[in-house]
Amino acid sequence: MIIGQQTAILWSSVGAALNLSGAVAVASLAFWLWPQRGRFAKAGTPIVAALLLTATWAVAAVATANMLTVSLAESARNLGWLMAVYALFASDGRHASLAPIRPVIYALVFVEVLHLGVDLGLSRPAFERHVVQVAFDFTVMLRLLVAVGGLVLVHNLYAGAPREARGALRWPAAGLAVLWAFDLNLYTIAYLGSTWPVEIAALRGLSAMALAACLAIGAARNRDELRLRPSRAVTFQTFSLLVIGVYLVAMVAVAQWLAYAGGDFARLIELAFLTLASAFALVVLPSRRVRGWLKVTLAKHFFQHRYDYREEWLRFTRTIGNGGEQALPLGERVVQSVADVTASAAGLLLTPGDQGDLTIAARWNWRDIDVPAVAYPLRALAPFERHAFIADLDEQRTGVMAGGYEVEVPAWLLAEPRAWALVPLVHYERLVGMVVLARPQLTRKLDWEDFDLLRVIGQQLASYLAENSSQEALAESSRFEDFHRRIAFVMHDIKNLASQFSLLARNAELHADKPAFRADMLVTLRNSSDKLNALLARLSRYGNGAVDKLEPVPAGDVARGVIERFRDNPQVVLAETLETMVTANRHSLDQVLVHLIQNALDASEPDSPVFLSLATDGLNARFEVLDSGCGMSAEFVRNRLFKPFVSTKSGGFGIGAFEARELVRAMRGRLEVESREGLGSRFVVRIPLAAATDFYQTLAAKDQKVA
Repeated sequence: MIIGQQTAILWSSVGAALNLSGAVAVASLAFWLWPQRGRFAKAGTPIVAALLLTATWAVAAVATANMLTVSLAESARNLGWLMAVYALFASDGRHASLAPIRPVIYALVFVEVLHLGVDLGLSRPAFERHVVQVAFDFTVMLRLLVAVGGLVLVHNLYAGAPREARGALRWPAAGLAVLWAFDLNLYTIAYLGSTWPVEIAALRGLSAMALAACLAIGAARNRDELRLRPSRAVTFQTFSLLVIGVYLVAMVAVAQWLAYAGGDFARLIELAFLTLASAFALVVLPSRRVRGWLKVTLAKHFFQHRYDYREEWLRFTRTIGNGGEQALPLGERVVQSVADVTASAAGLLLTPGDQGDLTIAARWNWRDIDVPAVAYPLRALAPFERHAFIADLDEQRTGVMAGGYEVEVPAWLLAEPRAWALVPLVHYERLVGMVVLARPQLTRKLDWEDFDLLRVIGQQLASYLAENSSQEALAESSRFEDFHRRIAFVMHDIKNLASQFSLLARNAELHADKPAFRADMLVTLRNSSDKLNALLARLSRYGNGAVDKLEPVPAGDVARGVIERFRDNPQVVLAETLETMVTANRHSLDQVLVHLIQNALDASEPDSPVFLSLATDGLNARFEVLDSGCGMSAEFVRNRLFKPFVSTKSGGFGIGAFEARELVRAMRGRLEVESREGLGSRFVVRIPLAAATDFYQTLAAKDQKVA
């Protein structure tokens, strides 16, 4: 007893909350709609009045326990909405063209008036119990008639409207359908149970809120944009859940029937049926064939187009753009992106070989098929290349020439039953590949929508393959360029050594009998031999500016050694030097300074001096090569001086300055240049001091410990 009272109180509280919420919703909508009631044409004022009557009914259901008052309020609400429906018919003139409209509304008004009379009669006490029950069933039947009549009117209101008028009627009709459909279920249960269903009646406020929401959307300016457009994924999942629900209900119903009809073996028969039905569900429902059939059925009957192009394009982008370490190779991703469109489980990618014939390039989930060396001959590719023709192999097997194109299909494809379609990949009227699709689980005939989508995806894939081929060609060209650059560096150094040997040979003809010359010749030959050995050691690092090893080097000794190399040329002068240690590679630093001095000599007059100086500048040693030669323009310094293979010298390779800068960078230094035409040039090489290098390494070690 106590639990029943608590339950009744709980449902009463829920009903009061929902009714008050519904009252607030419809009253607020009425006040908001009044200034803009013209959006519903002639029906604006009746709709506002009906909303206010609905709010009054919802408040009365909470504020009073007098059933007569609540019944009167509900009758007023129904009458108000009947008038609103008639006004909606009148808004497009159908109240005059449809003769049955007025009689139906008059009949429903009469039913409501009759219901009011019965309620007034029952308000007097001293009726016997069975009389009250009969009167209750009669009033419930009258409410059912009004709900059914209202739903019929709403259906005719929307279904019979012209197509251009349905946009304005869609949401009001939906709101009224929710209101009267809820009443229909409520009074049906009350009639069948011969008692008032308190639990369901407590939820009537929800119908009022749904009515307010629909009318608010209908009155909004952007109501057409608020149309429910479920995606294919949502529709498929919803339909799948519906099928599962129907299956479970049917299974329970059959099990209950077997329980009643099975006699002594009812329990055994029921368990056997449930076991078999469950096994059937586990086998059939997860099947790819069943899911494919569901998708095709939904796309055919629920959507204007078979494909959700947004989802297809996003999936295509994810598949082809997945370039992680675990991703499939590009060729397999190309096949998969096409196969996903038609739900094919496997496929092949054919690409042109050296002679233009198509050869196998990639397989996706299709390892067992035997593909010949020439998968598709060049002579048969014209229809695919010119017209991007997509071939249905089932049609080719039957001899049908679809699209008016006569296509030659290799025998190995026709003999393979899983081969289903050929999708060409055309880029700027050039065939860059072809995808062979395997037959999907649910085979269907390809139509124009399939062809359009596959053709667009094929063109996009063709551009990806063409771009990939271009990148591979560019990488190969870069490797050749690096090789040629290495050879050019080698030839540059060999050319310098050859010049020294030529000079040595000419001087030997004149001074071979002099002991001092012979001694100097031995030194020159030894140095040239060392350079050749160093050249062989440097072949692996040419082109990337690397040096063999960085170590403390006395900068003064390097400067004096370079000057010693040019002791026979009085133009080269050591202007200033000091004793300091730098972190560098001695051979590379010597090579840089020799190149800069030689360039300065080439740019200067025979009697114009070239100065080499060494000083410190902050944490760097500063080697400076200064000349007063012809100089260079700012444009040449900025765009051409350090560009490899560009030279102003006749027979020059144009790599000396570029190599010098790369070597200085490899020693963590900088090469700077200042030049003016007609005045000369200044090259500055900054190399880190050894003490500064130790300081930086100490700081780095401390930072690493702190981290």
